[in-house]
Amino acid sequence: MKETNPSPERPSEFDLIRWIRSRVPACPEVPIGIGDDAAALRLPADALTVVTTDMLIDGVHFRSAEASPRQVGHKAVARSVSDLAAMAADGLAVVVAMAAPPGLTQAYFQELFDGMKQAADALGVRIVGGDIATAEMPLTLTVTAIGSGAEGRLARRSGAQSGDVLMVTGELGGSILGRHLRFLPRLREARWLRETVTLHAMIDISDGLAADANHIAEESGVGLEIWEEAVPVSADARALAANSGGTPLEHALQDGEDYELLFTLSSRDAERLLRRANLPVKLTCIGEVVNGSGLWIRRKGEPHRPLAPKGWKHLL
Repeated sequence: MKETNPSPERPSEFDLIRWIRSRVPACPEVPIGIGDDAAALRLPADALTVVTTDMLIDGVHFRSAEASPRQVGHKAVARSVSDLAAMAADGLAVVVAMAAPPGLTQAYFQELFDGMKQAADALGVRIVGGDIATAEMPLTLTVTAIGSGAEGRLARRSGAQSGDVLMVTGELGGSILGRHLRFLPRLREARWLRETVTLHAMIDISDGLAADANHIAEESGVGLEIWEEAVPVSADARALAANSGGTPLEHALQDGEDYELLFTLSSRDAERLLRRANLPVKLTCIGEVVNGSGLWIRRKGEPHRPLAPKGWKHLL
Protein backbone atom coordinates (compact mmCIF):
# COMPACT_ATOMS: atom_id res chain seq x y z
CA MET A 1 0.00 0.00 0.00
CA LYS A 2 1.34 3.43 -0.90
CA GLU A 3 1.90 5.98 1.82
CA THR A 4 -0.26 8.97 0.88
CA ASN A 5 1.07 11.42 3.46
CA PRO A 6 4.76 10.85 4.09
CA SER A 7 6.26 12.82 6.96
CA PRO A 8 8.01 16.03 5.94
CA GLU A 9 11.37 14.67 7.19
CA ARG A 10 11.29 11.75 4.76
CA PRO A 11 11.81 12.34 1.03
CA SER A 12 9.22 10.96 -1.35
CA GLU A 13 10.01 9.14 -4.58
CA PHE A 14 9.25 12.40 -6.43
CA ASP A 15 11.80 14.31 -4.38
CA LEU A 16 14.40 11.71 -5.28
CA ILE A 17 13.42 11.69 -8.95
CA ARG A 18 13.79 15.48 -9.11
CA TRP A 19 17.18 15.19 -7.48
CA ILE A 20 18.26 12.50 -9.99
CA ARG A 21 16.94 14.49 -12.93
CA SER A 22 19.06 17.49 -11.96
CA ARG A 23 22.16 15.30 -12.23
CA VAL A 24 21.50 13.59 -15.55
CA PRO A 25 22.33 15.88 -18.48
CA ALA A 26 20.53 15.69 -21.81
CA CYS A 27 22.25 14.04 -24.76
CA PRO A 28 21.39 13.51 -28.46
CA GLU A 29 20.99 9.75 -28.03
CA VAL A 30 18.22 10.28 -25.45
CA PRO A 31 15.77 12.87 -26.88
CA ILE A 32 13.26 12.08 -24.10
CA GLY A 33 14.76 11.17 -20.74
CA ILE A 34 13.75 11.30 -17.09
CA GLY A 35 10.51 13.17 -16.41
CA ASP A 36 8.05 11.45 -18.74
CA ASP A 37 6.31 8.09 -18.42
CA ALA A 38 8.96 6.47 -20.61
CA ALA A 39 12.26 7.37 -22.20
CA ALA A 40 12.87 7.58 -25.95
CA LEU A 41 16.23 6.46 -27.31
CA ARG A 42 17.83 7.15 -30.67
CA LEU A 43 19.39 3.89 -31.87
CA PRO A 44 21.86 3.57 -34.77
CA ALA A 45 20.24 2.89 -38.13
CA ASP A 46 19.95 -0.78 -39.11
CA ALA A 47 21.12 -1.95 -35.67
CA LEU A 48 19.50 -4.55 -33.48
CA THR A 49 18.41 -3.49 -29.99
CA VAL A 50 20.09 -5.52 -27.26
CA VAL A 51 18.33 -5.66 -23.88
CA THR A 52 19.33 -7.38 -20.63
CA THR A 53 18.23 -7.26 -16.98
CA ASP A 54 20.03 -8.11 -13.76
CA MET A 55 19.01 -7.92 -10.11
CA LEU A 56 21.20 -6.95 -7.16
CA ILE A 57 19.86 -8.09 -3.77
CA ASP A 58 21.19 -7.31 -0.32
CA GLY A 59 22.35 -10.56 1.26
CA VAL A 60 22.81 -12.30 -2.09
CA HIS A 61 25.01 -10.08 -4.29
CA PHE A 62 26.32 -7.77 -1.58
CA ARG A 63 26.02 -7.16 2.16
CA SER A 64 24.95 -3.66 3.10
CA ALA A 65 26.92 -3.94 6.35
CA GLU A 66 30.12 -4.40 4.34
CA ALA A 67 29.59 -2.52 1.05
CA SER A 68 29.24 1.24 0.80
CA PRO A 69 26.18 2.66 -1.01
CA ARG A 70 28.49 3.93 -3.76
CA GLN A 71 29.87 0.41 -4.28
CA VAL A 72 26.36 -1.05 -4.38
CA GLY A 73 25.25 1.47 -7.02
CA HIS A 74 28.39 0.90 -9.07
CA LYS A 75 27.95 -2.86 -9.04
CA ALA A 76 24.26 -2.68 -9.95
CA VAL A 77 25.01 -0.85 -13.21
CA ALA A 78 28.29 -2.64 -13.98
CA ARG A 79 26.96 -6.20 -13.74
CA SER A 80 24.07 -5.48 -16.08
CA VAL A 81 26.24 -3.70 -18.65
CA SER A 82 28.61 -6.69 -18.53
CA ASP A 83 25.95 -8.69 -20.37
CA LEU A 84 26.14 -6.17 -23.22
CA ALA A 85 29.90 -6.67 -23.28
CA ALA A 86 29.35 -10.44 -23.48
CA MET A 87 27.42 -9.88 -26.71
CA ALA A 88 30.01 -7.42 -28.08
CA ALA A 89 27.21 -4.84 -28.18
CA ASP A 90 27.52 -1.07 -27.85
CA GLY A 91 26.06 0.29 -24.62
CA LEU A 92 23.50 3.07 -24.71
CA ALA A 93 21.33 3.35 -21.58
CA VAL A 94 20.22 1.80 -18.32
CA VAL A 95 16.89 1.86 -16.48
CA VAL A 96 17.00 1.31 -12.72
CA ALA A 97 14.17 0.03 -10.49
CA MET A 98 14.71 0.03 -6.73
CA ALA A 99 12.79 -1.59 -3.90
CA ALA A 100 14.09 -0.02 -0.69
CA PRO A 101 13.41 -1.10 2.87
CA PRO A 102 11.69 1.52 5.03
CA GLY A 103 14.09 3.89 6.68
CA LEU A 104 16.64 4.12 3.87
CA THR A 105 18.04 7.61 4.29
CA GLN A 106 18.27 10.25 1.61
CA ALA A 107 22.04 10.40 2.16
CA TYR A 108 22.31 6.64 1.48
CA PHE A 109 20.21 6.93 -1.64
CA GLN A 110 22.20 9.88 -2.99
CA GLU A 111 25.48 8.04 -2.52
CA LEU A 112 23.92 4.95 -4.12
CA PHE A 113 22.93 7.01 -7.15
CA ASP A 114 26.39 8.59 -7.32
CA GLY A 115 27.84 5.08 -7.59
CA MET A 116 25.42 4.21 -10.40
CA LYS A 117 26.20 7.39 -12.29
CA GLN A 118 29.93 6.95 -11.82
CA ALA A 119 29.76 3.49 -13.40
CA ALA A 120 27.44 4.66 -16.18
CA ASP A 121 29.70 7.60 -17.03
CA ALA A 122 32.79 5.39 -17.09
CA LEU A 123 31.02 3.02 -19.51
CA GLY A 124 29.50 5.70 -21.74
CA VAL A 125 25.88 4.82 -20.97
CA ARG A 126 23.04 7.00 -19.68
CA ILE A 127 20.63 6.50 -16.81
CA VAL A 128 17.30 7.25 -18.50
CA GLY A 129 14.63 6.27 -15.98
CA GLY A 130 13.32 3.66 -13.59
CA ASP A 131 11.12 3.29 -10.54
CA ILE A 132 11.43 3.73 -6.77
CA ALA A 133 9.34 1.91 -4.18
CA THR A 134 9.56 0.97 -0.51
CA ALA A 135 8.86 -2.54 0.72
CA GLU A 136 9.49 -4.80 3.70
CA MET A 137 12.32 -6.60 1.95
CA PRO A 138 16.07 -6.35 1.48
CA LEU A 139 17.32 -3.51 -0.71
CA THR A 140 16.92 -4.70 -4.31
CA LEU A 141 18.06 -2.99 -7.49
CA THR A 142 16.96 -4.18 -10.92
CA VAL A 143 18.93 -2.67 -13.78
CA THR A 144 17.90 -3.04 -17.41
CA ALA A 145 20.73 -2.26 -19.82
CA ILE A 146 20.02 -1.30 -23.43
CA GLY A 147 22.52 -1.43 -26.26
CA SER A 148 22.77 -2.07 -29.97
CA GLY A 149 24.72 -4.11 -32.45
CA ALA A 150 24.80 -4.78 -36.15
CA GLU A 151 23.01 -7.95 -37.17
CA GLY A 152 25.54 -10.71 -37.66
CA ARG A 153 28.17 -8.93 -35.53
CA LEU A 154 26.80 -9.73 -32.09
CA ALA A 155 28.67 -12.45 -30.20
CA ARG A 156 26.66 -15.37 -28.86
CA ARG A 157 27.32 -18.49 -26.81
CA SER A 158 26.44 -20.78 -29.68
CA GLY A 159 29.13 -20.17 -32.33
CA ALA A 160 32.17 -22.08 -31.04
CA GLN A 161 33.74 -24.35 -33.68
CA SER A 162 35.99 -27.38 -33.39
CA GLY A 163 39.61 -26.24 -33.59
CA ASP A 164 38.90 -22.80 -32.08
CA VAL A 165 41.17 -21.38 -29.41
CA LEU A 166 39.60 -20.48 -26.04
CA MET A 167 40.77 -17.13 -24.67
CA VAL A 168 40.05 -15.04 -21.60
CA THR A 169 40.64 -11.45 -20.55
CA GLY A 170 42.26 -10.48 -17.26
CA GLU A 171 42.81 -12.79 -14.28
CA LEU A 172 40.37 -15.04 -12.46
CA GLY A 173 39.20 -15.96 -8.98
CA GLY A 174 38.93 -14.38 -5.57
CA SER A 175 36.64 -11.50 -6.53
CA ILE A 176 34.88 -11.80 -3.16
CA LEU A 177 37.87 -10.04 -1.59
CA GLY A 178 36.54 -6.80 -3.05
CA ARG A 179 36.88 -6.84 -6.83
CA HIS A 180 33.20 -7.84 -7.21
CA LEU A 181 32.23 -4.37 -5.92
CA ARG A 182 34.55 -2.23 -8.05
CA PHE A 183 35.02 -3.97 -11.41
CA LEU A 184 34.26 -2.32 -14.74
CA PRO A 185 32.81 -4.67 -17.35
CA ARG A 186 34.85 -5.21 -20.51
CA LEU A 187 32.50 -3.19 -22.74
CA ARG A 188 35.19 -1.27 -24.61
CA GLU A 189 37.45 -4.31 -24.81
CA ALA A 190 34.62 -6.35 -26.32
CA ARG A 191 34.06 -3.68 -28.95
CA TRP A 192 37.79 -3.70 -29.73
CA LEU A 193 37.74 -7.49 -30.10
CA ARG A 194 34.68 -7.27 -32.35
CA GLU A 195 36.46 -4.83 -34.65
CA THR A 196 39.80 -6.67 -34.62
CA VAL A 197 38.93 -10.37 -35.06
CA THR A 198 35.99 -12.63 -35.81
CA LEU A 199 34.48 -13.76 -32.52
CA HIS A 200 32.87 -17.17 -32.79
CA ALA A 201 31.39 -17.37 -29.26
CA MET A 202 31.62 -15.24 -26.13
CA ILE A 203 30.27 -14.97 -22.59
CA ASP A 204 31.08 -12.91 -19.51
CA ILE A 205 32.33 -14.87 -16.51
CA SER A 206 29.73 -14.18 -13.85
CA ASP A 207 29.12 -17.67 -12.44
CA GLY A 208 32.72 -18.93 -12.65
CA LEU A 209 35.05 -20.02 -15.46
CA ALA A 210 34.00 -23.68 -15.44
CA ALA A 211 30.27 -22.96 -15.26
CA ASP A 212 30.35 -20.32 -18.00
CA ALA A 213 32.68 -22.33 -20.26
CA ASN A 214 30.14 -25.13 -19.98
CA HIS A 215 27.41 -22.75 -21.22
CA ILE A 216 29.44 -22.19 -24.41
CA ALA A 217 30.03 -25.94 -24.80
CA GLU A 218 26.34 -26.75 -24.41
CA GLU A 219 24.99 -23.95 -26.59
CA SER A 220 27.56 -24.63 -29.34
CA GLY A 221 27.26 -28.42 -29.20
CA VAL A 222 31.02 -28.88 -28.79
CA GLY A 223 33.57 -29.94 -26.20
CA LEU A 224 35.84 -27.47 -24.43
CA GLU A 225 39.27 -28.38 -23.08
CA ILE A 226 40.93 -26.05 -20.56
CA TRP A 227 44.70 -26.15 -20.11
CA GLU A 228 45.36 -26.23 -16.39
CA GLU A 229 48.69 -24.39 -16.39
CA ALA A 230 47.41 -21.64 -18.68
CA VAL A 231 44.52 -20.39 -16.51
CA PRO A 232 45.43 -16.85 -15.33
CA VAL A 233 45.02 -17.12 -11.56
CA SER A 234 44.62 -13.78 -9.77
CA ALA A 235 46.52 -12.70 -6.67
CA ASP A 236 43.14 -12.58 -4.91
CA ALA A 237 42.55 -16.27 -5.71
CA ARG A 238 45.95 -17.13 -4.24
CA ALA A 239 45.24 -15.09 -1.13
CA LEU A 240 41.83 -16.69 -0.69
CA ALA A 241 43.25 -20.19 -1.13
CA ALA A 242 45.63 -19.61 1.77
CA ASN A 243 42.67 -19.86 4.17
CA SER A 244 39.80 -21.47 2.25
CA GLY A 245 41.05 -25.02 1.91
CA GLY A 246 40.76 -24.80 -1.89
CA THR A 247 43.59 -24.37 -4.36
CA PRO A 248 44.22 -21.15 -6.31
CA LEU A 249 43.24 -23.01 -9.50
CA GLU A 250 39.95 -24.16 -7.96
CA HIS A 251 39.12 -20.57 -7.08
CA ALA A 252 40.00 -19.41 -10.61
CA LEU A 253 37.77 -22.13 -12.08
CA GLN A 254 34.80 -21.85 -9.74
CA ASP A 255 34.59 -18.39 -8.17
CA GLY A 256 31.88 -16.17 -9.60
CA GLU A 257 31.73 -12.46 -10.41
CA ASP A 258 35.02 -12.04 -12.27
CA TYR A 259 33.13 -10.36 -15.16
CA GLU A 260 35.96 -11.10 -17.56
CA LEU A 261 35.27 -12.19 -21.14
CA LEU A 262 35.63 -15.80 -22.25
CA PHE A 263 35.59 -16.26 -26.02
CA THR A 264 36.53 -18.56 -28.89
CA LEU A 265 38.07 -17.65 -32.23
CA SER A 266 40.20 -19.25 -34.92
CA SER A 267 43.80 -20.11 -34.08
CA ARG A 268 44.93 -17.67 -36.78
CA ASP A 269 43.00 -14.81 -35.18
CA ALA A 270 44.32 -15.78 -31.75
CA GLU A 271 47.89 -15.59 -33.04
CA ARG A 272 47.16 -12.19 -34.57
CA LEU A 273 45.88 -10.89 -31.25
CA LEU A 274 48.84 -12.11 -29.25
CA ARG A 275 51.33 -10.59 -31.74
CA ARG A 276 49.82 -7.14 -31.29
CA ALA A 277 51.55 -4.57 -29.14
CA ASN A 278 49.68 -2.41 -26.61
CA LEU A 279 46.71 -4.71 -26.08
CA PRO A 280 43.87 -2.94 -24.21
CA VAL A 281 43.66 -5.85 -21.75
CA LYS A 282 45.63 -8.92 -20.80
CA LEU A 283 44.65 -11.85 -23.05
CA THR A 284 45.45 -15.50 -22.38
CA CYS A 285 44.90 -18.66 -24.44
CA ILE A 286 43.53 -21.17 -21.93
CA GLY A 287 42.29 -24.03 -24.08
CA GLU A 288 40.62 -25.15 -27.25
CA VAL A 289 37.36 -26.36 -28.70
CA VAL A 290 37.42 -30.12 -29.30
CA ASN A 291 35.21 -32.65 -31.02
CA GLY A 292 32.48 -34.25 -28.95
CA SER A 293 30.84 -32.62 -25.98
CA GLY A 294 31.39 -31.69 -22.37
CA LEU A 295 33.97 -29.82 -20.37
CA TRP A 296 37.51 -31.11 -19.93
CA ILE A 297 40.74 -30.05 -18.24
CA ARG A 298 44.27 -31.16 -19.10
CA ARG A 299 47.59 -30.92 -17.32
CA LYS A 300 50.59 -30.76 -19.65
CA GLY A 301 51.80 -34.23 -20.62
CA GLU A 302 48.68 -35.98 -19.30
CA PRO A 303 45.35 -37.04 -20.85
CA HIS A 304 42.46 -34.70 -20.37
CA ARG A 305 39.91 -35.48 -17.68
CA PRO A 306 36.30 -34.35 -17.11
CA LEU A 307 35.85 -30.96 -15.43
CA ALA A 308 32.69 -30.45 -13.40
CA PRO A 309 30.99 -27.15 -14.29
CA LYS A 310 31.02 -25.89 -10.70
CA GLY A 311 30.21 -22.28 -9.99
CA TRP A 312 27.51 -20.04 -8.64
CA LYS A 313 23.89 -21.17 -9.01
CA HIS A 314 20.63 -19.71 -7.69
CA LEU A 315 18.70 -22.71 -6.35
CA LEU A 316 14.90 -22.33 -6.54
